Amino acid sequence: MRKTIRRSAATLAFVVALTSASARGEDALKLAVGQRGNWDTSVSELGQRGGIFKKHALRLELLYTQGSAETLQAVLSGSVDIGVGAGVMGALGAFSKNGPVRIIGAETTGAADLFWYVKADSPIKALKDTDGKTIAFSGKGSSTDGIVTAFVKQYGLKAIPTATGGPAPTLTQVMSGQIDVGWSAPPFGLELIDQNKIRVIATGNDATAFKGQTVRLLITNLAALQTRRDVLTRYVQAYRESLDWEYSDPAALKTYAEWLNIPSAIAQRARDGFFPKSALNPDTIVGLPTIVNDAVELKYTQAPLTQAQLAELIQIPPR
Repeated sequence: MRKTIRRSAATLAFVVALTSASARGEDALKLAVGQRGNWDTSVSELGQRGGIFKKHALRLELLYTQGSAETLQAVLSGSVDIGVGAGVMGALGAFSKNGPVRIIGAETTGAADLFWYVKADSPIKALKDTDGKTIAFSGKGSSTDGIVTAFVKQYGLKAIPTATGGPAPTLTQVMSGQIDVGWSAPPFGLELIDQNKIRVIATGNDATAFKGQTVRLLITNLAALQTRRDVLTRYVQAYRESLDWEYSDPAALKTYAEWLNIPSAIAQRARDGFFPKSALNPDTIVGLPTIVNDAVELKYTQAPLTQAQLAELIQIPPR
């Protein structure tokens, strides 16, 4: 009996030792992720829930922010290793001022997922009706900031751009009359559109400077890249694998709906209606020459970044 107990105890100790060794073998990464629940920014969350990052010996610590501007600041300060969904203009602007930011992947190309809306009974019918009205963006340097800036320039608007944070606080401000035009991204707001409580007046693709171009990025801090390049490379590899899973396995969509506690139909609509898989391809920054020039035009950088500067800024791990 005592020998059996000793053998059982020894077996348990061995299992615990193996488990501890496995845990020690996983590298931790801290992520700042813009907008909890947006399909495009959920790749890391879903991939971790699906066990994909664990396969690559990674453990992710996810911090959700109110938008890409907050995400960029978290990366610049070094408080996180990776920023998910950082605005491309903000990243170029920070780098041009010697900010310690580097790009390790594209996050979203095209801006059809972002939409601007008003209360259903608002007299505002289109962007041209916003002179003297407040129009929302999440925060300075964000992708929504860049798009609103482009709206103003492209259409000659005299609107008042106003930082409102994420979709939830923005909706509160719109419905209470504090803001005239709000912004959102699926799945947030889709049910309200269906219920005729809010009305869409523009999408991000109405800003020609952003249509068909990469608008959000995967970024890292320079120090993290210099000291943890192998870990960051494994992250991008797991990210690619997670994307493949999310567009091929119904279990991924089920995981997404259960995580957010939303109807499966809304989850599928958010993915299939707004995010073709090609839009989330992390390997290519689409429209880079135009982006570089637009950054100057929209006053994010003082001069176009040179090819040498872009080669230093953009360090996407090869497949």
